[in-house]
Amino acid sequence: MSQHPSLKSASKIIAKRNVLKRFERIDALKEEGKWKEGDRALGLPKTKTS
Repeated sequence: MSQHPSLKSASKIIAKRNVLKRFERIDALKEEGKWKEGDRALGLPKTKTS
């Protein structure tokens, strides 16, 4: 019996994510110079994935 394709292991699934987590968005904004320590982490502007 073969294994269903949706049950692949996590290491074999390599897909580009189009949504960043909050800490990833903050890191991207820091690199662009648009975020500094002490700024609020809520209501962040949109960022492009790289």
